[in-house]
Amino acid sequence: TETRVVPSPPPPPEEIRHTLATMAKNCPNCNLAGADLKGVDLITANLAGANLAGADLSGANLRRANLAGANLAGAILVNTNLPGANLANCNMSEADLTGANLIKANLTGAMTEGVILQGAHLEGVVGLGGGK
Repeated sequence: TETRVVPSPPPPPEEIRHTLATMAKNCPNCNLAGADLKGVDLITANLAGANLAGADLSGANLRRANLAGANLAGAILVNTNLPGANLANCNMSEADLTGANLIKANLTGAMTEGVILQGAHLEGVVGLGGGK
C-alpha cells in the first residue's frame, strides 16, 4: 500500500506576523525582505544591518529602534511610528513613509532617493537630505 502524506495547512498570517515580530526584536543583519510586519510592536528592536527591502511595516511601532545600515529599499512604512529611531546610513530608496512619525529620528547618511514622505512628521529629524 502507498503511504500518503497530507501536508498541514500553513499557519494564519497573524501567527506568522507575531512569530516574525518576536524574532525581529533582536535580529541584526537578518533577512526579512518582503516580510509582512504590518502593525507589529518593535519598540527598541535591534535591526541594524537587516534586509527589510520591500517589507510591509505599515502601522508598526519602531520607536527608538536601531535600523542603522538597514536596507529599507521599497519598504512600505505607511503610518509607521519611528520617533527616535536610528536610521543612520540605511537605504530608504523608494520607501513609502506616508504619514510616518519620524520625530527626532536619525537619518544621517541615509539614502533617501525617491522616498515618499507625504504627511510624515519630521520635527527634529537629524540628517534628512544629507544622504546619497
